Amino acid sequence: MNEVIIVGGGLAGTEAAYQLAKRGYSVILYEQRPKKMTEAHKTDMLGELVCSNSLKSMEITNAHGLLKYELLQYDSLIIGQAYQNRIAGGKALVVDRKKFSRLITEIIEKEKNITLKREIVGQIDKNKSTIVATGPLSGEFLENNFADSVKGNNLYFYDAISPTILTESIDFTRAFWGSRYIEDDNAYLNIPLSKEEYNKLVEMIKNAEKANVHEFDKELFFEGCLPVEEIARRGDNTLRFGLMKPVGIKSPEGFEKPYAVIQLRRENREGTFLNMVGFQTQMTYTEQKRVIRSIAALRNAEIIRYGSMHRNAYVKAKNVLSYNLSLKNYPNVFFAGQITGAEGYVESTLTGLIAAIQMDRYIKGKPPIEFSQNTPSGALLNYLFFNVTDNIQPMNINFGLFPPLEGKIGKKERREQMVKRAKWWIEKQKAEITENI
Repeated sequence: MNEVIIVGGGLAGTEAAYQLAKRGYSVILYEQRPKKMTEAHKTDMLGELVCSNSLKSMEITNAHGLLKYELLQYDSLIIGQAYQNRIAGGKALVVDRKKFSRLITEIIEKEKNITLKREIVGQIDKNKSTIVATGPLSGEFLENNFADSVKGNNLYFYDAISPTILTESIDFTRAFWGSRYIEDDNAYLNIPLSKEEYNKLVEMIKNAEKANVHEFDKELFFEGCLPVEEIARRGDNTLRFGLMKPVGIKSPEGFEKPYAVIQLRRENREGTFLNMVGFQTQMTYTEQKRVIRSIAALRNAEIIRYGSMHRNAYVKAKNVLSYNLSLKNYPNVFFAGQITGAEGYVESTLTGLIAAIQMDRYIKGKPPIEFSQNTPSGALLNYLFFNVTDNIQPMNINFGLFPPLEGKIGKKERREQMVKRAKWWIEKQKAEITENI
């Protein structure tokens, strides 16, 4: 039985392990926690969601929803379990993070073809078939093992985590449940703000003391996950036109029409604690408490997890990796996860699945699968490997990555046609991907 080593038990690593085990490989999966924790992780469970517990839209006419559809066609462990552990979240796939990670861990531990080793991997044997899925916090690991491969192509950005509030500490006379544009859906707790309250909050956020980042690091944020203070700095109305927009929300009797709205989302099925949607931050803990408790509904808020910053590393894929996600100078070593330059939970899962598929084909002497750019997988790979800019930034899946349709048609019809086209190509790819299972 061929053996494959996987380093990292996050979303990409566990997906890769599951896919290779199904194909009959003996998989050794290394996870350093709990022996060594990171600044972002809180548990020793596999597949831990370190930031939001939302995997974004489930709607198939949304690029995120279409990507989930594609992954389900290829029997994705992560996406399958996400749907199994779904909690209320409107149109988004929101999961109970602890139950989700616990089940992922149990499945991997029970799989007969997977050996889980809770060990710290300092150096890897580049002569062995290996998938590196060490996550975006692995800059030092990359340098120690692949300095010759990533020299000048090891990049980074700062990502941030939102604060989490104990539900029972919230003043519910100043908040109400509801979702944007969805009648009778209580996925979010809405805290309405008047113009005066909003302006006061914006000033406090802009003037709040920030936690220190390394002096030698330039503050480089991912545009899809900006700290709330960075958004506020860009203009007094940027928050109100973005994450705090008051549109699509029906205020119940007794509440005036809001000038802005803060939304909180359940972190677990029971809803005993809530995450402040979009309020990722690099404020100091003291300042977070001061700013959050300045909001009337959160005056007595018990913050059970503060927001924080962490430095995310990734490589310039087109310079370092081959299209099949293997290192150009070590073709038996594959990369997966956010270190490839794919940004987001589901995108990271996708790269784990692709790395496993391509590893299988490499070992069997088969050419790598060429994913169609008309599918989410192919569109994202095309961005990573065939972009024209040398200043590549981490990327979420979006319809801007897909080939455009000819002719002048409306947005709704265009999306529907792109989905129809994608489904045809996904079905075609599915036959090739699943032929050895």
